[in-house]
This record gives sequence, C-alpha cells and structure tokens, in this order.
Amino acid sequence: MAKPGRPGNPYYDGPKSDHFNGTRFFNPEGVPPGTLRDFLRWKWSGKEPAARWPKRYPSRFAGGRPEERIAGAGLRVTMIGHASLLIQIAGLNILTDPVWSERVSPFSFAGPKRHNPPGIALDDLPPVDLILVTHNHYDHLDLATLKALEARHRAPIVTPLGNDTIIRRAASGADITITDWGDATAFRDGVTIHTEPCHHWSARGTRDRRMALWAAFVIETPYGKIYHIGDTGFHDGINYRAAAEKHGGFRLGILPIGAYEPRWFMKGQHQNPEEAVAGMKLANIAHAVGHHWGTFQLTNEAVEDPLRALDTALGREGVEPARFRPLRPGEALDVPEEVPE
Repeated sequence: MAKPGRPGNPYYDGPKSDHFNGTRFFNPEGVPPGTLRDFLRWKWSGKEPAARWPKRYPSRFAGGRPEERIAGAGLRVTMIGHASLLIQIAGLNILTDPVWSERVSPFSFAGPKRHNPPGIALDDLPPVDLILVTHNHYDHLDLATLKALEARHRAPIVTPLGNDTIIRRAASGADITITDWGDATAFRDGVTIHTEPCHHWSARGTRDRRMALWAAFVIETPYGKIYHIGDTGFHDGINYRAAAEKHGGFRLGILPIGAYEPRWFMKGQHQNPEEAVAGMKLANIAHAVGHHWGTFQLTNEAVEDPLRALDTALGREGVEPARFRPLRPGEALDVPEEVPE
C-alpha cells in the first residue's frame, strides 16, 4: 500500500513511473492543463462570454425509486446527475463519482450550483455495494456525499492513487482500495474493476495540481464490460484504442459529453460530443450513455448544446441515436445484451 503524503505532495508517496515524476502525475505524450494565466484570459477577456443557463433545468424523470437489484444478465444505468450514476448489473449496485451536494466547490456559498436536483434522492438509493471515484475535482469527489454514504451503506470505494488521503478526511473508516493505471481489482460475483488511463488532471486547490491520480474504470462482469470515464480529453483517441485492444469491446460506455467550450482551453481535458462519438467507435462500444452535462455549468456552452452537438455527430457517423443516449437526472436505461464481437 502506498504511503500517504511526502514532502511536496500531501496525498501520495510512491515510486516514479511513466505517469508520475515523483511529485506530480502527468499524461504521457499528453498536454498539461491550462495555466492560471490561461484561466484568467478565458474568464476575464470578455471575448468568449459564457451562455446563460436557466436558473432551473428540471428533469421529468427525477424522483423515482430504483429497483433494489437487477438480476441475471440485466444491466440498468440511472442518471443521478453530472457524473453520478447508479449502475445495476450482476445483482450489484455500483455508484460512480457520487455528488449530492448543492455546489461543487470548496465553498458552500459560492461555485457551480445545481440546476436540477439529484435524479435519485440519497435516502431512496438501494443498498450500495461499491463506489468508484475517478479523480479529485469537486464535481467528482464530494466529501459530504461520501461521508453520508459511508454512514448509510459502508460500501467499499475504489479510487486512483492519492485520492484515499482526501476521502479519509471525511470518511476515516472507509474501506478504500487504491489503484494505479493497469491495476485489476477483483470484487465479487465475477466482477473485476480495471483502472485505466484517461487524459485529465487533478486539484483541490491552487497548490496540489496533479498530485493525485485520475483514471477511467472498466467494470468487467459475466454479462459484458462497462467503460466508465469521469473526465477525459480525446488525446487523439489513444486511450480509446488502448481500451479496445486490451478489453476487446464494451457492452456499455459511460462517456462525458459536456464542459468543452472554449476549445482552446478545454480541448486537452474535456472531449466534446463529436469526440465522444469517435471514442465510442474506436473503443468498440455497443451502447453509450452521455454524462457530464446539464447539471452544473462549468464552461461556456449552453445547457442543451451537448444534445445538439451529439445528435449532429451521431448522424454524421451513421450511429443510431438509440445507441448513444444523453441521460437526464432520474432517467434509466436498460442496456441490451448485445456486445461487440
């Protein structure tokens, strides 16, 4: 087990690797995140104003109570909001990047605020068996939610290197498995969690950039594989090709489609819908769910721009819209058993 913290890195103390220089993690052959100067240019130049979202963007699907378990070969995924989803397969209930807080920010009074409530109320969740946390940005790692889930469900957590140190600040007794890119974590009932690369970064403040690892997860089950990416830049499709080569293909891909404008600032870290469709094809994904849109306004595009851009990309690539669904909070999708050959 890696030791938490070291001089210069409060989260992780481990050996150098092809994506860790001894202090910071990085994307091999990738691009670093924008600088503070870039951020200020985006926010304060006035040349690229953000679209105005409606104060409330409700979902007609919200407020339902999911089934306690999905048995057999069934696979149901329900959108909670942003990158928080409930995956039900092989009799298990798996949460990704759970966030129930009103804001995704270090402050309770400022920062991106919800435009719709969670699609499933916290008290209406079925028993949670496993939690996957992809990285430490506030819209993916929410300490208040993880603390509440620990009290209610005591579900084990799988997360990349360094993020355990942050999670234990709120859930000191949590059962956390810490993983690196390429690791495989056997769970139960024939389910294995693979930790895979994605092109992103991490930070909780101004002095800890890239000091905890970010990752995608592949959920391998007896009924097909699920590829979940919390955040990623397209990175010339490198990671999508590698995922297909390693895993063969996927019954379901859960892919981000929002927070992508302006492209000069976001391209390296957040793919757009066109790139998500390209990734779906490169990774041999039979069905996809689009997330990371419509709940928190993080970037410049209008609230429904991802829907229009996704529809255009699917038409251009000849992909049936039913194969790539941008889910709204509370909306559930039963994924066919079809898997790529």
